[in-house]
Amino acid sequence: MTGPGGRLDGRVALITGASSGIGAATARRFVSEGCKVVIADVQPGPDLGPESCFAPCDVAQEKDVAAAVDLAVERFGRLDVMFNNAGIIGATGPIARSVMEDVDLTWAVILRGTFLGMKHAARVMEPQRSGVILSTSSPAGLVGGLGAHAYGAAKAAVIGLTYSVAAELRPKGIRVNVIVPGAVVSPMTADIVVGDPNDITGAHQVMQESALMDRPGQPDDIAAAALYLASDDAAFVTASTLVVDGGLVNAPGEFPYAHSEPEGLLEAGRRTR
Repeated sequence: MTGPGGRLDGRVALITGASSGIGAATARRFVSEGCKVVIADVQPGPDLGPESCFAPCDVAQEKDVAAAVDLAVERFGRLDVMFNNAGIIGATGPIARSVMEDVDLTWAVILRGTFLGMKHAARVMEPQRSGVILSTSSPAGLVGGLGAHAYGAAKAAVIGLTYSVAAELRPKGIRVNVIVPGAVVSPMTADIVVGDPNDITGAHQVMQESALMDRPGQPDDIAAAALYLASDDAAFVTASTLVVDGGLVNAPGEFPYAHSEPEGLLEAGRRTR
């Protein structure tokens, strides 16, 4: 997907977890819109030319996050958008048999990593009196049963953290929002649904069967949402949760009331007509 170009002209973004999936799609979209991008990940990401650079980054390690932010400033002169997108599925299994090392790792990547991203973005953005901080949550952070326990708890905490930090940074010209992607075809979901992170086609076919709309979500769908929130089109939007899930959270079932002729249903079997 390519945009009209220019919506992020002259701006600099840092995207964590940008080597694949949502992060990579967002990096490509941002560059197409005139943005310079730092791709921060534990593994190398896409080569997007001179408008981008790579920062090795384990988001659970403060020194890595701080260094990635510093690289953005050193290489491109500023930081306008911080997208805390890196995440893992992490700990799974029943609550009574939880392995706490896995739980702690889940929270370290998802919640601590987001917290660190906000911290180090804020130290650069506050003197500028401008900036946008975005983070990735999940439907599992809004509704029970859509993700593992540690994952859902961390993703819910990301939403709460977003609201809290938005309240602090609003007077300083910094907007803070969160995106809630639904089921998106990516290496992470491919690993879950077909057992092979490289089998994107197979994952798409499996996810198509349960898609609530005419197709499963794509990384470009989330990239478009991130572009909106990062751009001046969202200049009056902060402390907001943008759900991009094909209706999973708020309209998950079929609508049974449109399959017959209109009528009014009253009590005890009576009808208006």
